[in-house]
Amino acid sequence: MFEGLDMSKMGQMMEELQSKAKEMEEQQKSITMTAKAGGGMIEVTANGVGEIIDMTIDDSILDDKESLQILLISAMNDVLKMVEDNKKSQAMGMMGGMNPFGMS
Repeated sequence: MFEGLDMSKMGQMMEELQSKAKEMEEQQKSITMTAKAGGGMIEVTANGVGEIIDMTIDDSILDDKESLQILLISAMNDVLKMVEDNKKSQAMGMMGGMNPFGMS
């Protein structure tokens, strides 16, 4: 089952993989993604590691607390989904096209 697999190189391969993962995380910090809600009244921007780095709220919605909350939640969920999709895409690229997530 493991014929042709050189176990002595596994440690080196793991170190390279860890190094690539750290490099990828640093690159992700410079990537930004923005989601909008309410026709653009709310904009939430996150970096590639999922940190919210900016938010814009139109003054016209400040008096409607319930709508503001709904739109903020929507925009934040959307941008975090974008971040997660980007992470999966990057991980698949790093693994040379192997699909560890079981998705097609």
